[in-house]
Parts: sequence; C-alpha cells; structure tokens
Amino acid sequence: MRLKIRLYSVLIAWGATVLAGCQGVPTSGEKQARHDFGAIAGQYRAGNQRPVLPELTADSGLSNFLAFALLNSPAVEAAFYDWSASVENITVTRSLPDPQLTFQAYIQDIVTSLMPGFAWSFPGPGKLKARARVAAAESQSKYFAFESAVLQTAFNLKRAYYQLGLLDEQLRLKHQTVALLEHQERAVRAQDAAGNATLPELLRLQSERDRIHTDLANLEDSRRSRLAIFKAALGLSPEQSDPPWPAYFETDNEDIDADQLLRVTFAHNPQLKAMEADVWTAEAGIAVAYKERVPDFSAALMADVKAAPVLYWPQLSMSLPIWRDKLAAEAAQAKASELAAKSRLKAVQIDLAVNFAEKSFAYRETSRNLALLEEELIPKAKQSLETVRAGYRVGTLDFSALTDAERVLLDLQLEAAETQTDREIALADLSLMVAGLPPANAPFLPDTHQP
Repeated sequence: MRLKIRLYSVLIAWGATVLAGCQGVPTSGEKQARHDFGAIAGQYRAGNQRPVLPELTADSGLSNFLAFALLNSPAVEAAFYDWSASVENITVTRSLPDPQLTFQAYIQDIVTSLMPGFAWSFPGPGKLKARARVAAAESQSKYFAFESAVLQTAFNLKRAYYQLGLLDEQLRLKHQTVALLEHQERAVRAQDAAGNATLPELLRLQSERDRIHTDLANLEDSRRSRLAIFKAALGLSPEQSDPPWPAYFETDNEDIDADQLLRVTFAHNPQLKAMEADVWTAEAGIAVAYKERVPDFSAALMADVKAAPVLYWPQLSMSLPIWRDKLAAEAAQAKASELAAKSRLKAVQIDLAVNFAEKSFAYRETSRNLALLEEELIPKAKQSLETVRAGYRVGTLDFSALTDAERVLLDLQLEAAETQTDREIALADLSLMVAGLPPANAPFLPDTHQP
C-alpha cells in the first residue's frame, strides 16, 4: 500500500512538472502584436534597457534634441510599457485555465479511502479565440496611444525649441533698438545744447528707451521659464542639469500640400486609429457575448489508492447557460458598445476635419504674413533706410528721420521673427498632432494591422 501511494505521488508530481512546461497555441492576432512590439522594442527599449542618449551641446541640431526627447520622455516610456502589458494580456486571455491537482480522503478511525486526482476546466468552443481578439484589438488601441505620446513629445520639443529661438532673436533686436535710441538721444541732446531740439522729442525718446528696457528685463526674466519648458520637453527632471542653450536654431521652409496632407491625416492620425481600434474591440466583444451561450466543460479523474484493486472515479461536468435574459443583456450590451464606438469614431472624424481646417488656416496665414514681411515690407524698409541715409549724408534729412527709419526696420524684423516662430509651431502642430506624421527616427511601425 505504501508503495502504491508513493507511486501515485511520483506520477502526480511528474504530471505537474510536465504540465508546468506546457504552452498554449498563439492566435494570429497575438503573433502579429508580438511581431509589431518586437520591431519597436528593438530600437526603443531593447531588453527593457534605456538606450544611450545623444550627447547634447550648444551646437546640436534640432534632430539631436528631438531624438533625445523621444528616447528620454517618461510619457512615451509609460505609453510603451502600457502597450507591452496589453500585448502580454493577449496570451493571458487566450490561455486555458490552470489544471488542478486534487486530494480527497475518507477518515473514520483510520484512513479508509485516499484519492489523489486531477481536474481541468475547458471554456466552450471558440470562447478563448473570441476573447483573444478583444485583447488584440485593445492592444492596437494601446499602440496608437503610444504613437500619440511620441507625437505629443515631438511637438512639445519643437514648440519649446522655436520659442527659445524667438527669445534669442527678440533679445538681439531689442538690444539693437536700445542702442539706436541711446544714439538718437545723444544726438537730440547735442541738438538741444545747440538750441535746435525740443524737450518733447527728448522725453519721447527717453520714454521709448525706458519701455524697451522693461521689455528687455521681461525677456531676460523669461529665459529661466523657457529653459525650464525646454528641459521638461527633453524629459529631464528638475534635479538634473539644465540642457545647453542652442547656439543656432533651425527652421523648416517646407511648403505643404493641404489636400495631400488631409488625406494623410485621415490615414495616419493616431487618435483616429485608436478610435478604429475601439470599434474592432467592440465588434470582437459581440462575438464574445454570443459565445457565452456555449456551455463550459470540466473533467476530473480521481483514484482510490487504498482500494485493491485501485478504484478510478472519472467525472465530467458542463455549465448550463440557462439565464436567457442575462445572455440577451450581454449581447445587447456588446452591440450598444459597438454603436457607441462607431459614433465616437465619427465624432472624432468630424473634429479632426475641423481641427485640420483651423490649423491649416493658421499655417497659411502665418506663411502669407511672413512672405509679406520678408519679400515686401523688410526690403522696402531697407530701401527706405538707404534713401534716408543718403539724405542725411547730404543734409536734406535730419538725424531723427534716420533713426526712425532704422527703428521701423528693426520692428519689422522683430515681427518677422515672431511670425516665423508662429509658422513653425503651426506647421509642427499640423504635421505632428493633426496629420500624425512621425519625425525622423521615431519609434513607429511602418503600418498597422487589424486584429
């Protein structure tokens, strides 16, 4: 008898070891999700290790700052691991329940029956595959959330970068304006000493100079806040060292095709893609709801090792999905979720079209204003300045006319710098956030697949 018990104990332990090494059969959606995730993980977080970040210097270009931000952003990293968890959830969802080892004994004064056993539950046919399709669709949605995080990070970096460039240009032009006003003030004081100037003219110059000095103080004070925004866009925490201030700033002179970009927007916008994935999830949920009408099964086998000969106790059971109102409610709930997802998708499509119209108008408006400044107003202001200088040299125009012409040119150049920044931000917003076009070397899939 002891030998029998030991033998069955060994067989049970061996069976548990074998079963512990079992693997399920991956679904097509799971295989695709793992393939897609592996393609991104290899370039973004290979082995869950953070990659070596680009070294940033004052001479680094926009692409270097952008690569640093995408690799270092905690928001992108969080979205990446959310996606990773959703991919693993497909395997969890499509797997069979764990089998159970059972043990039962009948004891009076002595052990009269000793029955080790084995039990396993089996969901009804098609249930696991249907649930796996839901999990695969949810994983698609998580991937597009990752895409959105990448695009948002790229936009935040570009906006902060261009605002730093604008601040540099504003400071440069404001300092030139101050120098010009001080020069003009000295000239007016000299004329006043000679009796050829008026006090109102001197007071006007001093007031303007004081105003520009205040503007300069405000701009200098904003350096800290703008650098903090730039630092945050790079994914750097407050206790980390400040990034270098770029020595020069790149601009994008791209001229976009609005019609082509609109087509790209509806093909690549990650928010739209996420809504489509939600529709796929809801559609897969309908299949799951209908599969609930299929019964689940379980099987068990026990053996009384104290009996001679050994007695075996097989057992089969089946669930009875008899609550028709519950089954009908589950199907109706899944259908309602599908209709809601489709309505949300349509709402996002409408909002996207409106957003595209607004952003593209902002881009066209700033482009036209910049073209007017660079091609018409600034060249004419330069021509006017040369004419005034010529008149000043021959004595037909006074010094105030010369300095006024120089100030007009500086004001136009400052307006052009601000317009250029607005244009770059509008273009970044349009191409990144609206159209969903990833920057170079962004960790994006070349295409996506419906589960």
